[in-house]
Amino acid sequence: MLTISEVSKSYGGRTLFKDVSLQVNREDRIGLVGPNGAGKSTFFNLVLGHEQPDNGTIHAQRGSVLGYLPQESAPAGDETVLELATAISDEIAALQKKLKHSRADGEDNGHDYHEAIARFDELGGHQLDAKAKSILKGLSFRDRDFDRPAREMSGGWVMRAYLARLLVMEPDLLMLDEPTNHLDLEALLWFQDYLMHYPGAILMISHDREFLNHLVTSIVEIRQSRIFRYVGNYDRFLSQREASEAQLMAAYKNQQKDIARLQEFADRFRAKASKASQAQSKLKQIERMDKIEAPTSDERKIHFDFPQPQRSGQRVISLKDVVFGYGATPVYQGLNFEVERGQRTVLVGPNGAGKSTLLKLLAGALTPQSGTRELGHNAKEGYYSQYRVEMLEPQRTVLEEAMETPQRVTEQFIRTVLGSFLFRGDDVFKRVSVLSGGEKSRLALVKLLLDPPNLLLMDEPTTHLDIPSIDALLGALKKFEGTLIFISHDVYFIRQLATTVAHVNAGRITPYAGDYQYYLDKTAATSARAALTARGGQLMPSDSARAARETETGSGLSRKEQKRLEAEMRQSRSKGRKEQQQRVARLEKEVTELESRLAELTTELEKPETYAKAGAAMHLNRELSGVQHALDQRTAEWETASSKLAEIEAQESGES
Repeated sequence: MLTISEVSKSYGGRTLFKDVSLQVNREDRIGLVGPNGAGKSTFFNLVLGHEQPDNGTIHAQRGSVLGYLPQESAPAGDETVLELATAISDEIAALQKKLKHSRADGEDNGHDYHEAIARFDELGGHQLDAKAKSILKGLSFRDRDFDRPAREMSGGWVMRAYLARLLVMEPDLLMLDEPTNHLDLEALLWFQDYLMHYPGAILMISHDREFLNHLVTSIVEIRQSRIFRYVGNYDRFLSQREASEAQLMAAYKNQQKDIARLQEFADRFRAKASKASQAQSKLKQIERMDKIEAPTSDERKIHFDFPQPQRSGQRVISLKDVVFGYGATPVYQGLNFEVERGQRTVLVGPNGAGKSTLLKLLAGALTPQSGTRELGHNAKEGYYSQYRVEMLEPQRTVLEEAMETPQRVTEQFIRTVLGSFLFRGDDVFKRVSVLSGGEKSRLALVKLLLDPPNLLLMDEPTTHLDIPSIDALLGALKKFEGTLIFISHDVYFIRQLATTVAHVNAGRITPYAGDYQYYLDKTAATSARAALTARGGQLMPSDSARAARETETGSGLSRKEQKRLEAEMRQSRSKGRKEQQQRVARLEKEVTELESRLAELTTELEKPETYAKAGAAMHLNRELSGVQHALDQRTAEWETASSKLAEIEAQESGES
């Protein structure tokens, strides 16, 4: 459907792509990855025809339709949300506008009006409404939003409306640039399920590993001005790339040894007449070599030693008998919640349950209508959302703003940190006033990490970050010695950080004294992502009693209860390990069987007599293709399951 052949593209002497080729077929699911600045957005622009390659060709199959969702906000005018979602072509948009104005001017009985409505019907305009409404509801729009002017909505909701229009259009190739940035968890889950059954091809850029792992069947990585394609999801790509880089490094080192040996011979004997021709031959041999480039360093492994905050008391913050609501809508009645030093708690629960409200109450950004908020000894809170709006000086440059910290750090260190959070080169000299919302969020995050409080409250901290930046943030937060409470829909991020979980729903908080896997086990969750918005879990009776007692009293766990819960956690993990071992063994068996069948089919196709039977070769090739596809899938599942088993075993080993 889309063929990219030997394409090159350079800017100001810098080569982004050199002789790259790629084939995209119908129903392909491709994740496009690479460090910031590698050329992902330029690649999209080349495919869309917004930019032209220096060399090579990009050819889309005749009649195929490409649809594109940009990362940044799109414009919104006087059209309603429903009109925006159904304006899938310029002609339909023009007819919508004409019909709307005719009705407003009382001209809905004229000849032009009837011609317009006939053409609108012919194009299926009225049928689009039902499809668009269904998609808009999936993206969390309400019925009353359909007739609202789009310009009245926030930028994030406008982007959802544009996403709805793209899905209504149903292009042959769906091109998505960070599509989950503007979605809440429930909308994200709906969108993920919708894409699982999408009839066309998908090419996407995303920082969400869980999203990529669920959807893509191949990864295209942009690296060193070339593209590399890997079969499987994102986790499988990581393991394949690691193996590939190890092989490349070994080949590079071997070649460098050969070059050094040949160069040494040439240097030693070029001055001797009897050996001069041989020396010259060695130099020419070096010149003729197809030089192997050394693998680039992996940015995801960059770590920083950020300053650590002052140590707080054991009780960091507490809410006692708190009542809070918005207008006539109560959120919390008699809420008791206490946090102790060193906890890393993720807040989960359905949309509208009060997670962000709880975070704001803890941060002091909202004042309880009754009850008290008490900070513990030496406790100092920092609220990430608050930093985005209030803690940046518009007239400063990015570098000046980052340097404005009481910590004694060098400019070089700060520029390295800024680079990790996507401010590279001349970006550090941009004024804060001209930064996008995402850029301001990243700068606020840098400031927070350079001078962290000992109580860190974060609402969706990974939004607008690419995968290397998320890993850099994880590296900083893992070393953070204070207390962390956060909300996130990034399952990978949560698994890496959370040591406790607090489920928020209907004004109640149910604590889980274990990590995210413990929460999943206790609630019998079937999906790690869906469990983030679950309305309630299936607690064991002992946990229910403890949770109710803690909610009422706000007290911590006794030593006896803590030991019992730790024992339960160990039992739960042991059970999880055994189940994972069984899954790995089953997948290994399936992979072995598929490999055997693949070998059998290959042998049959190599026999001359196979081609003497009419249709036999075609039948075998068809089965071979199916077996190969199944083998790729099972291998990817086996690698993911093996990695998870290794993590579980490493965690158990660390606790023993």
